[in-house]
Amino acid sequence: QVQLVESGGGLVQPGGSLRLSCAASGSGFSNYVMGWYRQAPGKQRDLVASITSGGNTNYVDSVKGRFTISRDNAKNMVTLQMNSLKPEETAVYYCNVRHVFIQRRDYWGKGTLVTVSS
Repeated sequence: QVQLVESGGGLVQPGGSLRLSCAASGSGFSNYVMGWYRQAPGKQRDLVASITSGGNTNYVDSVKGRFTISRDNAKNMVTLQMNSLKPEETAVYYCNVRHVFIQRRDYWGKGTLVTVSS
């Protein structure tokens, strides 16, 4: 069973920055996509960004140019650097690791709260 541990959430002012990190237990993640999702109160959980083991990235349009996802394959870690944060981006951010071919191998962290407020 893969376990994901997130860190780095907190309170930040509008326009500020935060860096989220997620460490995955186990090994053999070359066929896994790692990513970050977020869920605001009363809303569905949506993809923010994802990255393959080869470094191919995907971002939701609203964060392009402000967020950067990166991955350390040796450490099984994924990070999300978030700049120019907006109040509407207040949400619980979840780390996700999913196998490219095997649907049931889809794992979630417990989430970390990001609050953007003055």
